[in-house]
Amino acid sequence: MTGDTYLAYDYPLLSAFWTMLIFFLWIMWFVLLFRVVVDIFRDDDLSGWAKAGWLVFCICLPFLGVFVYVVARGKNMGRRERAQAKEQQRQFDDYIRETAKGTGPTSSVDELARLSEIKARGDITDEEFDRAKQLVLSGHGTAHRG
Repeated sequence: MTGDTYLAYDYPLLSAFWTMLIFFLWIMWFVLLFRVVVDIFRDDDLSGWAKAGWLVFCICLPFLGVFVYVVARGKNMGRRERAQAKEQQRQFDDYIRETAKGTGPTSSVDELARLSEIKARGDITDEEFDRAKQLVLSGHGTAHRG
């Protein structure tokens, strides 16, 4: 070898590129590892011992364990995640419906029924009932007794 030998690492820009690539792959590895661990706990089809076995495999031999898990069970990882997201969305929608059910504006029929109950209990007179009924029917207010 008579000439100078240049290695790829001798160029500063290429060195920065390799550093960023390795850092990116390292971060992606942890993302994949955490997704696999979450999927192990999310899967209801696995028994407790199977979950423990997969977890030990992924912790003791992380690269091999995660790659074997992705190959063996990766097809259903997305299905389980979608099913969980749909279930969370359904629960959220049910909560919103239940919460909004009681806060809606009352209709005039509901107000008149409530006024009729108040009158039947004797809490308001006939004159007050007629005045409140006119307010409800005209749409100018609700019948609240102060």
